[in-house]
Amino acid sequence: MNELESEVLPLPPRYRFRDLLLGDQSFQNDDRVQVEFYVNENTFKERLKLFFIKNQRSSLRIRLFNFSLKLLTCLLYIVRVLLDNPAEGIGCWECEKQNYTTFNQSTDINWAPILWVDRKMPLWAIQVSIALISFLETMLLIYLSYKGNIWEQIFRISFILEMINTVPFIITIFWAPLRNLFIPVFLNCWLAKYALENMINDLHRAIQRTQSAMFNQVLILICTLLCLLFTGTCGIQHLERAGENLSLFKSFYFCIVTFSTVGYGDVTPKIWPSQLLVVIMICVALVVLPLQFEELVYLWMERQKSGGNYSRHRAQTEKHVVLCVSSLKIDLLMDFLNEFYAHPRLQDYYVVILCPTEMDIQVRRVLQIPLWSQRVIYLQGSALKDQDLMRAKMDNGEACFILSSRNEVDRTAADHQTILRAWAVKDFAPNCPLYVQILKPENKFHVKFADHVVCEEECKYAMLALNCVCPATSTLITLLVHTSRGQEGQESPEQWQRMYGRCSGNEVYHIRMGDSKFFMEYEGKSFTYAAFHAHKKYGVCLIGIRREDNKSILLNPGPRHIMAASDTCFYINITKEENSAFIFKQEEKQKKKGFAGRGAYDGPSRLPVHSIIASMGTVAMDLQNTECRPVNSSKLTLPAENGSGTRRPSIAPVLELADSSSLLPCDLLSDQSEDEMTQSDEEGPTVVEYVKGYPPNSPYIGSSPTLCHLLPEKAPFCCLRLDKGCKHNSFEDAKAYGFKNKLIIVSAETAGNGLYNFIVPLRAYYRSRKELNPIVLLLDNKPDHHFLEAICCFPMVYYMEGTIDNLDSLLQCGIIYADNLVVVDKESTMSAEEDYMADAKTIVNVQTMFRLFPSLSIITELTHPSNMRFMQFRAKDSYSLALSKLEKKERENGSNLAFMFRLPFAAGRVFSISMLDTLLYQSFVKDYMITITRLLLGLDTTPGSGYLCAMKITEDDLWIRTYGRLFQKLCSSSAEIPIGIYRTESHMFATSEPHDIRAQISINVEDCEDTKDVKEHWSIKTSHHRNSCSSDQSEHPLLRRKSMQWARRLSRKGNKHTSKTAEWISQQRLSLYRRSERQELSELVKNRMKHLGLPTTGYDEMNDHQNTLSYVLINPPPDTRLELNDIVYLIRSDPLAHVSNDTHSRKSSCSNKLDSCNPETRDETQL
Repeated sequence: MNELESEVLPLPPRYRFRDLLLGDQSFQNDDRVQVEFYVNENTFKERLKLFFIKNQRSSLRIRLFNFSLKLLTCLLYIVRVLLDNPAEGIGCWECEKQNYTTFNQSTDINWAPILWVDRKMPLWAIQVSIALISFLETMLLIYLSYKGNIWEQIFRISFILEMINTVPFIITIFWAPLRNLFIPVFLNCWLAKYALENMINDLHRAIQRTQSAMFNQVLILICTLLCLLFTGTCGIQHLERAGENLSLFKSFYFCIVTFSTVGYGDVTPKIWPSQLLVVIMICVALVVLPLQFEELVYLWMERQKSGGNYSRHRAQTEKHVVLCVSSLKIDLLMDFLNEFYAHPRLQDYYVVILCPTEMDIQVRRVLQIPLWSQRVIYLQGSALKDQDLMRAKMDNGEACFILSSRNEVDRTAADHQTILRAWAVKDFAPNCPLYVQILKPENKFHVKFADHVVCEEECKYAMLALNCVCPATSTLITLLVHTSRGQEGQESPEQWQRMYGRCSGNEVYHIRMGDSKFFMEYEGKSFTYAAFHAHKKYGVCLIGIRREDNKSILLNPGPRHIMAASDTCFYINITKEENSAFIFKQEEKQKKKGFAGRGAYDGPSRLPVHSIIASMGTVAMDLQNTECRPVNSSKLTLPAENGSGTRRPSIAPVLELADSSSLLPCDLLSDQSEDEMTQSDEEGPTVVEYVKGYPPNSPYIGSSPTLCHLLPEKAPFCCLRLDKGCKHNSFEDAKAYGFKNKLIIVSAETAGNGLYNFIVPLRAYYRSRKELNPIVLLLDNKPDHHFLEAICCFPMVYYMEGTIDNLDSLLQCGIIYADNLVVVDKESTMSAEEDYMADAKTIVNVQTMFRLFPSLSIITELTHPSNMRFMQFRAKDSYSLALSKLEKKERENGSNLAFMFRLPFAAGRVFSISMLDTLLYQSFVKDYMITITRLLLGLDTTPGSGYLCAMKITEDDLWIRTYGRLFQKLCSSSAEIPIGIYRTESHMFATSEPHDIRAQISINVEDCEDTKDVKEHWSIKTSHHRNSCSSDQSEHPLLRRKSMQWARRLSRKGNKHTSKTAEWISQQRLSLYRRSERQELSELVKNRMKHLGLPTTGYDEMNDHQNTLSYVLINPPPDTRLELNDIVYLIRSDPLAHVSNDTHSRKSSCSNKLDSCNPETRDETQL
């Protein structure tokens, strides 16, 4: 073996490994033969063909040279015409010249001036040389392109013209008398046109770029017109040598006048040859020009469909973004344009739309509006083609938005298209920022490289889940991510619409603390202190911060966080601080107005009344009291019962720095095991204890880990089925389980991975175990094993097969024990022959449930936002008709939120995922919006960041009186930041009964705070509440004036009481009719329950909410009065953020806080 190895020669250093792979062993001996391989046959003809025809660069040079020769011959012809003087005599070369300048009026034509010209010797020599070169080149090309049919080459028009212009010159070399023979050299212009077309084709091949066919066709048309004019001008001028002897300019003038169909008649041909030439030229023009114009128009129409190109010069000098979509609908386009151009700094941007389909008629009409035609460019093309990306100048774009087609039946296929588009754009323009919208959460990790990604199903299910525990979260988030100036509804006579519209203008903004007038003075103070005083002083709501050295955004980091000048502050306000004007009022002026020394109400009740003027993006704030005074110097004197003079405790001040005794409420830091032991003792020994941990099985890659309430052991799959018993339990309906809390039912078509995000926020660790609602998934199709594996670790999560259009399925899943029913838009119904009919089945089914179960809170997802007007539809409702008119008016005024006044949307009962498209658009300007939204929805859990929750205002909490005092109460006691109010008010609709007219009139008049009580307590609460507010009215003239207006309006309406008796009777009959209809529906439901063996005790005729309306107030002014049953949105700090490692110290601090806290005060801040 060693001998064989020693015989192998070493490889030479210059030997290549490729040769070894090819099996070449020639390196072992010195005899080498170099072999050259040729792609083409190595003959002289093939080499000439390669040089003259096949090679793009050499062929381009030859055609350019040929084009130059043809132009030179035309130029020499003009020079010959200018030098030729017929008065000097005409004749053959070296013959006697004769003068033929006198025009003969007879019909006989003297042909001598037509046949002979005066050609100078140098000019003849140059023309003969050019003719020889052109002739030899033509014969060579005929030889190289010969393919067996010589007649095909001979009868080509270009060959015939070449022979006419070259052969006579060659003959004159050998026969001198013919050197003055007229030769129509001006016909070389057509050969120049032919050479130019070939040259452009070779140019495109050489530089590997295809110029638009539109450019080629326009060039051909221009060349044709020039050739016709040049031929006609030279031909008529030469033929008229035997007539009036026209000059070259007059001949050109005649051609222009004739071809333009003007025909002045001052210059006309006199002899029949020139007249015949004019006829021939007009016939040629009538045949050639219409054909080329038709081709040009066809290409123009095609270009209008495809959109042409975005010019490179504009891309380098102007800023533009690219929008890539599968199909462009008018709603999607208008949402994008309105939201994108709502920001002032984006007014100079261009929007280039890249779509593979032809432009829709409605889209075409919109893009023809001058507002958009100058800024929006539509290109028909695919993002997967580099050529189309080059047309859109993607590499110069400021951003690329890639949107998925949510109307596709197969949403997974739509995601696959989006992923390929994102990959193609990233490959072509790696530096272009990507904003991607994805539908399915399992596909999100494929586009993780994008700068911003919004997963539709993640946000949708998390938002619908929070709607069940924090009412109208969907409306709150939608209003926050929409751009608005707060001008909507300001001309409405309804006070709730004015307040709701004004508060809807609040958005999230950011500013560096060191550069902010809002927060600069609170450097070194706690976050809670800065949040309260900024709201008290400026009316802004500080919700979160971001450290300079940390990229994570923290919502309400709590009082332990000390504000630094380098922190980035995130706040909610009507506009950003840079667009605000500060108007400070001195305290001396306030004293003159009588605001000083008001006894018990000097302290916390003296909140600034903000005058907010949102005009052209500017806000002026009147800051009445800018001095931060200690709030513990006065007490709240509250109305006493039975004449006793007892006092309730005043609101504690918000500390500048965190104190160990007043950090957080004790229930957040208390030992959870004690809470669980107490619960298990109350509920019995069979109750399963819950543990806190991370879900062991995530249904898809990329889900954010969230600490949740979990079962100690996974539940068997058979126990997850609600309507069927198993060997572990025999329960077959929701009643048998004996749930303590109301159910949450979710109706969906399939158990997709996005449904996992519905469960996680409702089982998060910060939710109290006593508040966990059972979740029932009502699915059209049976869930797969993978999904059941993901949800079996969560407590009180069940599923059942059924549909919402089946009453039996609804009753079996426990709808009469449910508080919320969530109806998710089904994928199979998202596409319909008529676009807006996709929601028809969902709307009708929800309307049926609304009739059968009127007290049930139904949260519905729709495909199209415009269909929300059909939710809880009442045909003869004049108030809904008035809201429809208001919506049309707001749309005419250019509002982006025209649908916001629809009662189902304002109340958070309807939602469309297309409303969240603006979240992706706003991220171009506010790159933090997606992160903040995910934190609010509970999709992401950053350590130290708070979460969204809600608190209900009870009758015992009304002593706080105003939103500003509530802000102080929450900041001082539990370090919670309120961001808004969900308010429900009674309202008078057309179906009200006449005996309630007094209460309804007083409730409908919303200008006075005295009339906000509930109807059932009218006789008791009115006098009591008026007594409690008498001091307020004495101190605030505005309230007293509104109260007098209310009294006058009430007296006027009372005088009309007798004149409307007939109308009341008709309304009463309608109410009786409705009651009888409801009784029939009640009997139907009870009969079905008996048939299914379900107890009917849980169902009764429940009162509906048709006489109430609800709406969201984002960051209302501090002087906003609190009302009974208001639900306040809170950002509660992370309960795990401040837990000390020392368990003993934590328990001792909690026990000290328990001793120091007043029980009555603690109850007022609990959920």
